[in-house]
Amino acid sequence: MTNIPRSITVFCGSAAGDNPAFAKAAHDLGVLLANNDIKLVYGGGGIGLMGILARAVDDHGGEVDGIIPEFLTVPEVMEDAPGNLEITENLHDRMQKMAAKADAFVVLPGGIGTIAELVDILTWKQLGRHDKPIIILDIEGYWSPLVELLSHIVAHGFSHGDLSGMFRVVSNVGDLEDVILGIAD
Repeated sequence: MTNIPRSITVFCGSAAGDNPAFAKAAHDLGVLLANNDIKLVYGGGGIGLMGILARAVDDHGGEVDGIIPEFLTVPEVMEDAPGNLEITENLHDRMQKMAAKADAFVVLPGGIGTIAELVDILTWKQLGRHDKPIIILDIEGYWSPLVELLSHIVAHGFSHGDLSGMFRVVSNVGDLEDVILGIAD
């Protein structure tokens, strides 16, 4: 029998981006998590893809844990933020708490902050600090340049081993569902 993760930390943008497919993927992922009783752990706030994702989980009866640094708790970020909220002193503490609460990680489109979060969890995995699944949701090729960069890093000898073995790339929420529900296989 497959062990479905009980909580997934999702990294994604505090903006919605320029492609409606990003917002649809965030919403559909939220529904998927709620329908499978998987707790969402995310960066807190009610804006952008983060807000779309968290509201979808909440609207479908799922559990939402937001973790946000104190300096980001301004009204324009916090408006419509559902679920439980934990406030940390800084971004580093936020990342550690988000990682500790995760059984797996999913990365949706996002900006520099999302890239930093992905690089952190990849680095921690490479250093043996965790062995949790990392799944990149590459909506319409959004993350393809970053995945190519990671291969470039390996090709030029700046990584021990193949980084691509530390994460999975899927192109849609349907494929992500197959990975999540079969994550222990």
